[in-house]
Amino acid sequence: MAHIRLRKFNTKDWYPDQALDNDVCMAVRAGRRIFLRGQTGFDLEGNFQGVGDPAKQVDTAMACAKELLEEAGSKLEHICKLTVYITDRAYREPAYQALGRWFKGIHPCQTGLIINGLARPEMLVEIDIEAVIPEDEDGPIGASTR
Repeated sequence: MAHIRLRKFNTKDWYPDQALDNDVCMAVRAGRRIFLRGQTGFDLEGNFQGVGDPAKQVDTAMACAKELLEEAGSKLEHICKLTVYITDRAYREPAYQALGRWFKGIHPCQTGLIINGLARPEMLVEIDIEAVIPEDEDGPIGASTR
């Protein structure tokens, strides 16, 4: 089975002020594994949500992750691993409180890192997600393959 790449785009469209020209996508389905692009305060239309508010950025990131996982045939309950990047230790508590609401009863593995910065200064949090489609579910690909 070939990898399925969902919501393809070029970085020059998302970062017009930067000299970038990379073909990427929002999600890759490789067999039963799902890999998502790092999710931030950007919604799936490219609008930034939650300037200065790490909890709002997490909520936007997770809403996007939920939609992308469903398009790829998975769901939040099938997330195995999160890596959470936060630009300031002070944002850890509000970010993790928001994550806790999304993952109540799910128990994914999680790593958290405090870093110097992300692609844009307004980004306070970025979440890297890996999920699976369990063998007892077919996980059909959604209609959107943009």
